[in-house]
Amino acid sequence: MTTTATPYDLEIGGMTCASCAARIEKRLNRMDGVSASVNYATEKAHVEIASGLDVDDLIAEVVRTGYSAALPRTEGPDRGDPAYRLLRLRLIVAAALAVPVIVLAMAEPLQFAGWQWASLVLATPVVTWAAWPFHRAAVLNARHRAVTMDTLISVGVTAAYLWSLYALIFGTAGMWGMTHPFRFTIERGDGLGSIYLEVAAGVTMFLLLGRFLEQRSKRRAGAALRALGELGAKDVSILRDGREERMPLESLVVGDVFVVRPGEKIATDGIVHDGASAVDASMLTGESVPIEVRPGDSVTGATVNVGGRLLVTATRIGADTQLARMATLVEEAQSGKADAQRLADRLSSVFVPLVFAAAAITLAVWLLIGGGAAAAFTAAVAVLIIACPCALGLATPMALLVGTGRGAQLGVLIKGPEVLESTRRVDTIVLDKTGTITSGRMTLLDVVPAAGEDAAEVLRLAAAVEDASEHPIAQAIVRGATERIGDLPAVADFQNVRGRGVTGVVDSHAVIAGRPSLLEEWALHLDADLAAAFDRAEHEARTAVAVAWDGRVRGVLVVADQVRPTSPEAVAALRRLGLTPVLLTGDNERTARQVAERVGIDRVRAGVLPEGKVAEIVSLQQQGRVVAMVGDGVNDAAALAQSDLGIAMGTGTDAAIEASDLTLVRGDLWGAVDAIRLARRTLGTIRGNLFWALAYNVAAIPLAALGLLNPMLAGAAMAFSSVFVVLNSLRLRRFRTAAPAALT
Repeated sequence: MTTTATPYDLEIGGMTCASCAARIEKRLNRMDGVSASVNYATEKAHVEIASGLDVDDLIAEVVRTGYSAALPRTEGPDRGDPAYRLLRLRLIVAAALAVPVIVLAMAEPLQFAGWQWASLVLATPVVTWAAWPFHRAAVLNARHRAVTMDTLISVGVTAAYLWSLYALIFGTAGMWGMTHPFRFTIERGDGLGSIYLEVAAGVTMFLLLGRFLEQRSKRRAGAALRALGELGAKDVSILRDGREERMPLESLVVGDVFVVRPGEKIATDGIVHDGASAVDASMLTGESVPIEVRPGDSVTGATVNVGGRLLVTATRIGADTQLARMATLVEEAQSGKADAQRLADRLSSVFVPLVFAAAAITLAVWLLIGGGAAAAFTAAVAVLIIACPCALGLATPMALLVGTGRGAQLGVLIKGPEVLESTRRVDTIVLDKTGTITSGRMTLLDVVPAAGEDAAEVLRLAAAVEDASEHPIAQAIVRGATERIGDLPAVADFQNVRGRGVTGVVDSHAVIAGRPSLLEEWALHLDADLAAAFDRAEHEARTAVAVAWDGRVRGVLVVADQVRPTSPEAVAALRRLGLTPVLLTGDNERTARQVAERVGIDRVRAGVLPEGKVAEIVSLQQQGRVVAMVGDGVNDAAALAQSDLGIAMGTGTDAAIEASDLTLVRGDLWGAVDAIRLARRTLGTIRGNLFWALAYNVAAIPLAALGLLNPMLAGAAMAFSSVFVVLNSLRLRRFRTAAPAALT
C-alpha cells in the first residue's frame, strides 16, 4: 500500500543561526512519516507528511523545540514586519545609551563625580532589554545542551554587568569621585575596584548592528517572488456571450476567450483563437526579436502583444502558468542556499567551548593552589570578559558596510555577507546574451542600396512607412533614420501585413518594406547583389528588411541586437580572474555562435528556456564547478537564484535584480569583473578582521587566567581591536575599477 505524502511550507520564527535550523529539522524528521527540510536563509520549512498526520502536530513539535511556526500568510508581503522593527528599535536604543558609557570609561577627563553610577543607569537597559535576543537564544541553546556565539555573548555581557554591579556595591568601584585612569600596565588585583559596563554595553550595541544587517538582507529574500508576481496582468477583457467584459484576472477560467489589444500584457497562458501579431517574449525566452503568432500558436502569460488584436483561449491559469512555475523555480533555488552562514558562526563552534573550558580551568586552578575564592572568581570572570567578541561583532558588518558603500560608488550592489563566500571559489561564469553581452535593443546597422540608388533615400522612405508600426524592428529603423537624416515624411494608406512587413504611400511613392515573400506578392524580386546582402545578414544572425517602391526593389536594411563594445575585453578580464565563461541564451544557435565568437567564448548553449537555464546551472554544479551567473531578464531569475553567485544587470528587470546576489547598476559587463574583484576583496577583509579580532581575545586570555588583567588594559585592547577592524575595513575605500580609463 502506497502512502501519499502531503507537502506543507511553514514559516519558522526565532532562529538565530544555522544550528537552529538543523535542530528543528532533526526534531521534525524524528516524527514518523515526516520528511522535513528547514531553510535558515528564508526562515521556512518544507515538510512532507504521510496521510493521517496533521500539520498542527508539526507546528506543535516546532514550538516544543523552542521556536514558532505557522502556515504562510496569504494576504501578500508584510511591509511592517514587527520583529524587524523591534530589532531596529533595540539597536537604536542600545547605540544611544552605550556610546556615552564607552566614552566615559575611556576618557578620564570626562569622568565626573558619580560617573560610574550614571554608566550603570545607562547600561542596564542595554544589557537587559536590548540584549534580550542573545539571552533568549543562550537559554534556548542551554536547554538543548548546545553552545553558540549567542551563548558566549550572553554569558560575557552578563558576567561583565554583574561583576561591575558587585564591584560598585561591595567593592571600591562605587566610591564617589573614583576614576579609571587609562594605563597600559599589567598588575594583579581582586577586580573589586574595576567596572566593565562599557564592555557589556558596547558588545551588545555592535552585535545588534551585525544582527540588524543580517535581518535586513534576509527580509529581501522573497523580493524576487514578489517582483515576478507584479509582472502579470491584473485584469483581463473576457468574451462572454459575444460581449467583451473587463474583469479581475481571478475571474478567468480555463476555456475562456479573452482579448489582448496592442501594447497589452497577455493575461495567462493560452492558444491564439483569432488574429495575428508579434509577441515580445524576451522576459521569458531572452529572444531579442518578437515572435510572430497566428491562430493555433501558444502564447505565455505576462508577455506583451506588440502588434495586432488577438483573441486567446486560456489553457492554464494561476499556479499552473509559466510565470508561476518560474516563481517556484526561484524559490526552490533560493532554498538551496540554506547552508550559507556567517563565518563568525562557524568560528564560534570551536571558539565558544574553548573559552568556557578556559574559564572553568582558571577557576579550578586558582582554587586548587589556594588563591582564594575572590581571586579565583575574578580571574575566571576576566577570561569570559576578555573573550567576549566585541571586535568580532564588528568584523563582518564593518567590512560589508565599507565594501558595499564603495561598490555602490562603482555601480556594484552587494546584498549581504553570505554572498561573498562563494566569490573566492567561483570558477565558471555563465553569461546571458541579450541585455548582458549585447545591448538588448535592436539597432540599425547597415543600409545596402541597389545599384544606382541613394542609400539615404532608401532609408528615408523605408523609415517613413515603418514609423507607423509599433514593431521593435520598425522602431530600430526609425531611430536609425532619425539619427542619420533627421525628420521623416508622413505616410498615407499604411497597412501592416502581420509577420511579413508594411506598406504605405510616402511622397507619392508606393513603398513596401518587409520580407522577400511580401515583395514577391507584388512581383518584385531581389537582384543578385541584394539577395547576397540579405543572405549574408541572415547568416550573421541579423535581421534583414527589403525595401521597394514604384515597382522596383531599392535596397536592404540590416538591424540587429549589437554586442556591447566593452564585452570582449570584459570577457578576457573574467578569464584572467580564473573564470571559464559560458554563453547561455534563449536565442537561436546561429545568433548565439556569432556573438560568442565575437567576444571570445568557446562554450555555448542556445535555445534554452528558463527551466533549461536552471538545469544547465545544476549540471555545471554537479560537475564540481562553482558557478556565477550574469543575466538581466525575468527568464534569468531562477538561474540567478540557483547559481552560487547571481549577478544581475541593473538595466534589467526587478525579478532578475531581486533574485541575484550582486547587482550591476551600469549596463556593462565590466561591472561583473569589478563585482567579483570587490566581493573577493571584501571577503578577504572580513577574514582578516575575524582573525585579528580573535587574536586579540586569545592573546589576552592567558593574562586574564593568571590574574594579571588590568581592566583598563583589557578595555584598551578591546578598543584597539575594534579600531583595527574599522581601519582595516576602511582600506576597501581605495578599491579601484579594472575597466579601461576610457569607460570610467
